Amino acid sequence: MRKRTGGMNRRGFLKGAAAAGALAVVPRHVVGGPGQAPPSETIAVGLVGCGGQGGEDVNSYIKNAGGAYRMIAACDVHEGRLANARKKFGEHVYLYTDFRRLLERDDIDVVSIATPPHWHALVCIAAAQAGKDILCEKPMTRFIAEGRAVVTAVKRYGRVFQIGTSGRFGAYRSPHGRLIHKIMRSGLLKQCPAVHIHKGGFPVKRYCGRVNLQPEPVPGNLDWDLYCGPSPLRPYHPHRFGWSHRYYWDYEGGSLADFAQHYMDPFQWTYGKDDTSPVEVEACAAPAHPEACGLWAWVELTYADGLTLVLDGNEWGPRYDRKQRHQLSLDDLDEETRNKVEALADPEPPRTFVEAVKTRKRSAGHVEAAHRAVTIAHLSNIAIRLGRKIRYDPVKEEVIGDAVANRLVYQPMREPWHL
Repeated sequence: MRKRTGGMNRRGFLKGAAAAGALAVVPRHVVGGPGQAPPSETIAVGLVGCGGQGGEDVNSYIKNAGGAYRMIAACDVHEGRLANARKKFGEHVYLYTDFRRLLERDDIDVVSIATPPHWHALVCIAAAQAGKDILCEKPMTRFIAEGRAVVTAVKRYGRVFQIGTSGRFGAYRSPHGRLIHKIMRSGLLKQCPAVHIHKGGFPVKRYCGRVNLQPEPVPGNLDWDLYCGPSPLRPYHPHRFGWSHRYYWDYEGGSLADFAQHYMDPFQWTYGKDDTSPVEVEACAAPAHPEACGLWAWVELTYADGLTLVLDGNEWGPRYDRKQRHQLSLDDLDEETRNKVEALADPEPPRTFVEAVKTRKRSAGHVEAAHRAVTIAHLSNIAIRLGRKIRYDPVKEEVIGDAVANRLVYQPMREPWHL
């Protein structure tokens, strides 16, 4: 057995947590037995963020993928959510209010991150440095530079990373999806005529934040300062906490940030864009508020090879009517190129997170693909917030000739937090 460390105490809430864990009855899955995975096959998990999504990724990407896990510890800045985590996962679970203490444990294999997105990057980087594999809820990050920092850390420390979406499994199962993937990855198509329009699916109106919020007292069971963390320390209001944090630039980025990772994951794989980003972005949107996410109609993103991606909100404003949908096919190739593409082998099937952990190879939702997918949402939001077209360098990962836009690419963090 590896040595265990105790939990933190804060306001008396966690008093006796270590003792409770030590006295818990050891379940059968810890020692193995009929119908139970042995310890060597059981993934030890630490959960950071115990809200509504807390623990769901563990079930989706470990349990439902044929793996077995044991929840070792949980962390949250809200005491009520910590109490719920113990009820959900058992009295043996150690409780923490600071994720850094959880990461100090040497009996955790995987960290599942289900905090609001403004915390994702820092927890991911710290988890990689601590030698943990990572399950990260979507969206992967709050701004673009965070994503590159996470990619660097995951690769440097040799960790397995899985974003909280798995749409590319469906894309792989589609014969036409595999065909497009082969065409795009072959390098034989020099100019791509495809126009991919994602119409609807973004709850634009619901995801608008409130303006002129009146400050309210911070609940006694919430560490508001640590909740805000690297984001600005605004006065507390319940609309900035919980589900509706998604409606504010400080923590997420509206419906684009919340949903685009799901929609762009299969798109990225199908069109072979896991290692690049659009070079030109234009949006049709209402004037943006500096704190609250607002209304937008559509965003048009163009890649260097001519591929056009359109995100059509379909809830507000003028409809997108610039380019008609064009589905890429073999008909877009000359006969010689078509024969070469048809002769190519099918792409390798995507791996589940469990397979990736066992083989130490990339998972389906690997870190570079996740970063490039959420960059689409971030670039869209930058164009929306600025109200103008931007040109982007996908290699340097910066907006070309636009210092104001680049302040949204690499946003400042509140001290002492930094990338």
